[in-house]
Amino acid sequence: MIAYAALAVLAGLLVGLSRQINGRLALSTSALESSFWNHLVGLVFITCIALAIGGLFAGNPGDAPWWAYLGGPIGVVFIAAGSWLIPRIGAAHTAMLIIAGQMISGVLLDVILGAPGNTFARVVGVACILAGVWAARNPPKREAKIT
Repeated sequence: MIAYAALAVLAGLLVGLSRQINGRLALSTSALESSFWNHLVGLVFITCIALAIGGLFAGNPGDAPWWAYLGGPIGVVFIAAGSWLIPRIGAAHTAMLIIAGQMISGVLLDVILGAPGNTFARVVGVACILAGVWAARNPPKREAKIT
């Protein structure tokens, strides 16, 4: 279990780094162009890796339902949105809001699909993330000093 958790944390670190790099590229180009380059370079990279270790075309794409291919367009929107948001609201706020959205969709899918686990604890976890986002975005207001 620890190895899986470590891999998940590493993936999260890479997502944060990737978002920051794409946000920087978007400042020099545009959110759509940075998304284009992200996916093109990613395609070349994963093709080289898959060819080197085998398994590029190991399955039968026709066996997958049509909706299984929606991950591509959803990923493009995710990449472009992150690239557009980071220069405007910052990497930390973008990451927190993305994580909040991921947690909300994850909990909803777990509930809909009947995944094992404590739904109440998951909902509390999402509430804590949203509270953290709110607290980080809305610092306490200071009273004006009368001089």
